[in-house]
Amino acid sequence: MMEIYTHIIPSPVGPLTLRGTATAINVLSFKEGIVPEQGPLPDIFRLCTEELEAYFAGSLRIFTFPMEQTGTVFQQTVWQQLTAIPYAHTITYLTLAKRINNPGSIRAVGTTNGKNNLAIVVPCHRVIGSDGSLTGYGGGLWRKKWLLEHEMKHKYGSNLLF
Repeated sequence: MMEIYTHIIPSPVGPLTLRGTATAINVLSFKEGIVPEQGPLPDIFRLCTEELEAYFAGSLRIFTFPMEQTGTVFQQTVWQQLTAIPYAHTITYLTLAKRINNPGSIRAVGTTNGKNNLAIVVPCHRVIGSDGSLTGYGGGLWRKKWLLEHEMKHKYGSNLLF
């Protein structure tokens, strides 16, 4: 069995909990918790932290650190489509359902968004209601709003790391 590591980092949207193995980050959440004392963290945690810091500084749009979350084939398909939503853009749940060739699955798409364990890096915050409203975000709507505004503010920034 692989050893699981946990680390909490500060961010402009509150503490972020990172959880993973030596080979992949499996959870990035807004849930703060108590981290048991542990030895040094694998390098992947340093890379993840550096990329998140660059994202919050407005200089990174695409995350490259190894990440992995388990789920059904349907969930994996939805999460993969989330990563295809361009930085500083939004789509509706219906559009997302159409992108997976299943326009009748709007509710299932919404439920799958809610089960995304990799907040920010698998950008479920970029999915909005058909009327343009900010709906359903596990980290709270204020965080969804903040993330979208942050991306819009840095949409045309210079010195971007891709």
